[in-house]
Amino acid sequence: MSRILAIDYGTKRVGIAVTDPLQIIAGALDTVPTHTLLAWLKQYLAENIVSTIVLGKPTQMNGTPSQTFAAIEQLFAKLKKLYPTISIEYCDERFTSVLAQRAIIDGGVKKKQRREDKGLVDRVSATIILQSYLENSKFKLF
Repeated sequence: MSRILAIDYGTKRVGIAVTDPLQIIAGALDTVPTHTLLAWLKQYLAENIVSTIVLGKPTQMNGTPSQTFAAIEQLFAKLKKLYPTISIEYCDERFTSVLAQRAIIDGGVKKKQRREDKGLVDRVSATIILQSYLENSKFKLF
């Protein structure tokens, strides 16, 4: 079985989440500096079977793309070219950072740890994007 990988793209850091091989459970995987993402993906994809990469699509409240969407579109195009056998898809990521911060606080992570682990919100946001994608995909099956 293959996995689904989700990316929460940021200008400094990228949060990454992945499913189990049965594509049932979404879990945080890693946070990497943005400039190392393609090298990180190359290594990960050499070691794991991934059928789909989901990119968070940042949109504003009125539905128009945010400022970072241009960079995400470029990443989308690069991934399509580099990995033609892997499905590359978008998933709405509105409010994921807010939801991630709330989940981290509700999970009991102390303020000091939240301050020190800058990538925590990115990993949790990627997990929320992936979970949303999985839930929406289930409805497509019926």
